[in-house]
Amino acid sequence: MTQHTLELPGVDLVYDVHGPLPTAEGRPPLMMIGQPMDASGFQAQVRLFEDRTVVTYDPRGLGRSIRTDGGVTNDPEIQAEDVHAIIEALGAGPVDMLASSGGAVTALALVAQHPHDVATLVAHEPPIDSVLPDAEAVHRARVAYTQVYQDKGWGAGMAAFVAMTAWEGEVTDEFLARPAPDPAAFGMPTEDDGRRDDPLLSERSWAVPLYRPDLEALAAAPTRIVVAVGEESLKVYTGRTATALAEQLGQQPTVFPSHHGGFMGGEFGYAGQPEAFAAKLREVLDRSSVRGE
Repeated sequence: MTQHTLELPGVDLVYDVHGPLPTAEGRPPLMMIGQPMDASGFQAQVRLFEDRTVVTYDPRGLGRSIRTDGGVTNDPEIQAEDVHAIIEALGAGPVDMLASSGGAVTALALVAQHPHDVATLVAHEPPIDSVLPDAEAVHRARVAYTQVYQDKGWGAGMAAFVAMTAWEGEVTDEFLARPAPDPAAFGMPTEDDGRRDDPLLSERSWAVPLYRPDLEALAAAPTRIVVAVGEESLKVYTGRTATALAEQLGQQPTVFPSHHGGFMGGEFGYAGQPEAFAAKLREVLDRSSVRGE
């Protein structure tokens, strides 16, 4: 693995290349991106793709990618330009991409802004409110868990976030009327550490779920877009957003093993099924290679 730093406006962006460039057998590099997660979240997948050149990175302001602009918000369109800069620096043509969660939103912005950067995009559970019929209620729930975080700290905020994202079906008045959950019931700390800078629980990442994809640009792009959903996520928020986005793109979502973090090992206490996930990812990527897409 080699580590690289790109000095871009507002950030020293760090990315890692696992494998040779030019790539073996001329296959595109396989880039893996998340948000708000740095490169470490893809450790399990990198190990399972030793035959591919895999590229991971830390989004601006996360991990090793230190912001120099004083900003704290996470804008998918700005992050898309960061990923574009990495792809240009690789000099290896369009990449294949696994993009999960907020990283999938970044990837959709990337394809809209730079349609020749990505050959095949596997967009795994992008959290995009606008595709949902209950988008307004979902945002009200987001405002509520953000307020819990501001009032009571990380444990309480994370418990409220998990309760919202685990709710099955549309967000209802019944859900919105429920009291904030006890963090201890979710195994979360009850004490307040005093910090309010968590990118997931604060307003810093609201631009991610509030992003509106350019469906016309995505449809016109040469990129093969595969919207993926975990089999355990189908009824909850990110499963519903994936299914709704797929429908708006004229496809059915491709079902992957496990849940929202299905690609991960047990390093972060949210183990998925990384081997089964990698096998499905290979199947999807090989399908495009065989078809010459």
